[in-house]
Amino acid sequence: MNNGAGIPFGAILVVILVILVLMILASCVKIVPQAQAFVVERLGGYQSTWDVGMHFKLPFIDRVARRVNLKEQVVDFDPQAVITKDNVTMQIDTVVFFQITDPKLFAYGVENPIMAIENLTATTLRNIIGDMELDQTLTSREVINTSMRATLDVATDPWGIKVNRVELKNILPPSQIVDAMEKQMKAERERREAILKAEGEKKSSILVAEGNKQSAILDAEAEKQAAILRAEAEKEKMIREAEGQAEAILKVQQAKAEGIRLIKEAAADQTVLTLKSFETLEKVADGQSTKIIIPSDLQNVAGMIKTVTEVAKD
Repeated sequence: MNNGAGIPFGAILVVILVILVLMILASCVKIVPQAQAFVVERLGGYQSTWDVGMHFKLPFIDRVARRVNLKEQVVDFDPQAVITKDNVTMQIDTVVFFQITDPKLFAYGVENPIMAIENLTATTLRNIIGDMELDQTLTSREVINTSMRATLDVATDPWGIKVNRVELKNILPPSQIVDAMEKQMKAERERREAILKAEGEKKSSILVAEGNKQSAILDAEAEKQAAILRAEAEKEKMIREAEGQAEAILKVQQAKAEGIRLIKEAAADQTVLTLKSFETLEKVADGQSTKIIIPSDLQNVAGMIKTVTEVAKD
């Protein structure tokens, strides 16, 4: 039997069958990309898990039941209402970082793994926050994160999931609590500011006092040095004056000694000695003394002077 083009109908059928066989064979070849795994079932039951590379399956018997992503995944859950130990209701949203470690358990362990993780996260968070007060909740994020990760990791292990990290993204207390906390923080900042200001004034006063003390010490030291210098100058002056007086007295005594020596060399008689005594009496009379002692033989001395004068005239 031929068609209108003269090609036998059997040949066309063979070509169609060949094409169908090739398409079926091509569909049996599967290439698994990096960071993925295929869960393969045979006649409805688990057969194997394909890793990265090229794989072949039996047509119409084997099928790829699930394609599993082995990369670390991040799920951001909606805020959950929780109540603290001191009966404060707040909203907390969490972020869970997880990774599939066993594709078979992930495919057959739970119907909807993401929803299961979300519900498990909510219940675990409520249990942890319920044992903590508001202030402790706000300051213990790391403790909450660690507790939740440990609990979720154990609970999700039968599902072939490993929870790497759990983070509290936001903690939203009621508006009244937020207002009260802001007032408290403002009061605390004002208190710290007052303390810092007082400490600054205290340190400033201490520094001023220390400066005054050092200034007084330096002034006293300078005055001491000046007094020492003045005393040394006065001492030097007195020494020089004393040396001058001693030198003057020495010269006077030398002059007197020279005079006495000249008198002795001149063989002066009693008359000359009497005249010298009179000169001494004259010097005494010129002084500040109120009493003058006059020798009893003053008349004889005067007569002697007169005689000497007359002899000098002749």
